Amino acid sequence: MHLAEFNFGTLRYPWDDPRLADFQNGLDIVNDIAARSPGFVWRMPDDEMEAVQDDPCGPLAGRPNTASTLSVWEGAAPLYQFAMKTLHARFMARQDEWFVPGDSGFVVFWWVSVGYRPSVTEGMANWRGLQMRGENKNVFGSNMLAELAAREVA
Repeated sequence: MHLAEFNFGTLRYPWDDPRLADFQNGLDIVNDIAARSPGFVWRMPDDEMEAVQDDPCGPLAGRPNTASTLSVWEGAAPLYQFAMKTLHARFMARQDEWFVPGDSGFVVFWWVSVGYRPSVTEGMANWRGLQMRGENKNVFGSNMLAELAAREVA
């Protein structure tokens, strides 16, 4: 099995606002680091993600100014390593500058078959299920990711 990851949040400002320049300028760098990281499998291409984010009837409808990522990793440890031990962690630390307070850092993880490419619709459904039912062995949040990553490394 591989591990799917979906995260999203609402930006404080429109995408072209200069106050988001550091965020905008860092996206390609962070995505390149992810793509070169051990255990990285796939990330939804930018044009596809943008189309989903802009779709007024899609899974992110009613969430203007959304920034999101959908990716697949070989396991919890490589994803945790990327998220917490690379430049990505410094960007996460600045999320309050760029995202609406209380409407950022939403993340969900779930297991998928090797070769499977999840959708944003699936990611949102899993995130909503996580909010309603809590974590389980198949769908979980950041705390469980850290625990699984530690077990994989041990």
